[in-house]
Amino acid sequence: MIHDAIIVGAGPVGLFLSIELATAGVAPLVLERLAEPDRTIKAAGVGAVAAEALERRGLAGALDDERRATMALMMPALKARSGPGPMKRPGGHFSGLFLIDPSLQRDPERHMRPVPQEALERILSARATELGIEIRRGVTVEGFERDDDAVTVQTSAGPLSAKYLVGCDGGRSRVRKLAGFEFPGTDPTITGYQAVVELDTPEKLATGWHRTPRGLVASGPMPGRVFTAEFNGPPPNRDAPITQAEVEAAIQRVSGTDVKILSMTMATRWTDNARQATTYRMGRVLLAGDAAHVHSPFGGQGLNLGLVDAANLGFKLAAAVNGREHLLDSYTAERHPVAARVLENTRAQVALMRPDPLTSALRAIVSDLMQLPEGNRYFGEMLTGVGVRYDLGDDDPLVGTLAKDRLLALEGGEARLYALMERGGGLFISPSERSLPQNVHHACTKDGPSMLVRPDGCIAWTDASSTSLDHVLARWF
Repeated sequence: MIHDAIIVGAGPVGLFLSIELATAGVAPLVLERLAEPDRTIKAAGVGAVAAEALERRGLAGALDDERRATMALMMPALKARSGPGPMKRPGGHFSGLFLIDPSLQRDPERHMRPVPQEALERILSARATELGIEIRRGVTVEGFERDDDAVTVQTSAGPLSAKYLVGCDGGRSRVRKLAGFEFPGTDPTITGYQAVVELDTPEKLATGWHRTPRGLVASGPMPGRVFTAEFNGPPPNRDAPITQAEVEAAIQRVSGTDVKILSMTMATRWTDNARQATTYRMGRVLLAGDAAHVHSPFGGQGLNLGLVDAANLGFKLAAAVNGREHLLDSYTAERHPVAARVLENTRAQVALMRPDPLTSALRAIVSDLMQLPEGNRYFGEMLTGVGVRYDLGDDDPLVGTLAKDRLLALEGGEARLYALMERGGGLFISPSERSLPQNVHHACTKDGPSMLVRPDGCIAWTDASSTSLDHVLARWF
């Protein structure tokens, strides 16, 4: 049996890619080396454009449920931090500078959702099950061979064949290494820890992010969550088991307190290793998410980046499975520059956190710039990803951007744009009737303007475009 696509990795990126493929009528097989989902502490939220990609597939309700549950846990710490008066919605941070003001953004409704990665994985696993996607756990990839027609994968459970193989298996991707993708970048300079702990005297760690002469320490807003960063080089052995004693020692060194850990539920060790594959495709083998790019967690951009990789790749890979392989040529071209920019801004955040007087002077200047309206929008759009624009060769500034959700006045009533995209395919929004490909749905509006949206939410054409609609339909659909 030859599968349409084998996806290696059942984390958020691999699961979402499998959902995108299934929505497009392709049957993927997902392989995961872990027998059970990884429950270690991970990302604390889903970025704006990633959340929008999930909402376009009907997951808004599930995200809202998890957001409310998370906010209920975070509320005491957030209220204590904001002080008296109405509490402002957090706008995110750049290098620990929590100055991004949602009210200054062009689209303040496009923001991060405080949904922990563990909750997101539950949501995606449930949707994959609903769609009948096969996920095989406890299976490792040992090698593969490829030819012009298929990829034969050697696994711990025996050989498997597929038209395409996608590595969504994280920063140490087995698929990337076996395929021989180049992965240049910068070496780590930080040893960091993130953990959920019970402290003997939690009041000794002030809630929020604090830069000290020895590094960075953060506490909350989730109860018991602590985060440290020390700028003294990478850990001697990043693969060694993490002990309660080493996390406690790091907290004490950076905070300058004698606080002790009574118990530790989970912990991870991290660095600022920043690398990116030079291409995301080598023939029938592709990469997405951390397998294609790694960077420090500052700004919470990794999950945002990976999920939108999956959205961008999903409809193109589905088309390739059905014989329209040329669409895959645009995957690296569109997504590589986006990740390159994230790597650069995370490197800048690391440089801006270093605990020395020269960096402190630079932070003061950056803080001033961030409080200017244009500066605030610059940092806000960079971290949320809403400023992304793919180069589709069109003069209209809307073309290449990711469409935000909005209410459409249709001939038969009202509907939200994202709700109309839940079944996959493209969406043509226009009061005018015209012949469309089978995989493009028509939303007949009462009036203009007209717009064509790709399955990944990218605006491919408007009635102000410099490119003809027929050309764009032929290119993408």
